[in-house]
Amino acid sequence: MQLRNPKDFWTGIIYVLFGSGAFFIARDYKMGVALKMGPGYFPTILSVLLVLIGIISLIRSFTTPGSPVGGFTIKGLAVVLGATVLFGLVLQGGGMVVALPMLVVTSAAASSRFRWCQSLLLAAALTLFCTLIFLKGLGLPIPIVGPWFSR
Repeated sequence: MQLRNPKDFWTGIIYVLFGSGAFFIARDYKMGVALKMGPGYFPTILSVLLVLIGIISLIRSFTTPGSPVGGFTIKGLAVVLGATVLFGLVLQGGGMVVALPMLVVTSAAASSRFRWCQSLLLAAALTLFCTLIFLKGLGLPIPIVGPWFSR
């Protein structure tokens, strides 16, 4: 067997590893049933789906031709990792409307195709969406505007 699509191969490996890890973590949680889900039901189902998608991707990597894996930059990785850490540090103090746009714009700046207008529009739309879904819809205890700006 010859590897024909390195991107699908490595994508499949990542999916299988993350799915297996989630399954391993969720195995000690109570499952429940579909009508009365326990805390392990959703992570288990999701992890099985991730592993299945990974297996499909691995099979495709040997059957379908594709392009090689592109270049890897440490700068891009560092910027995205830094943006994620910054989001975690700013979220409680600044709130969702401060932390999420910082995450989006800072992460977008890691790309060579970065454009301010597109990044700001994406940040605004994503902030509105996440505020409506996670804070209003699901009631997560995250401040919309944190104590740094609400005095």
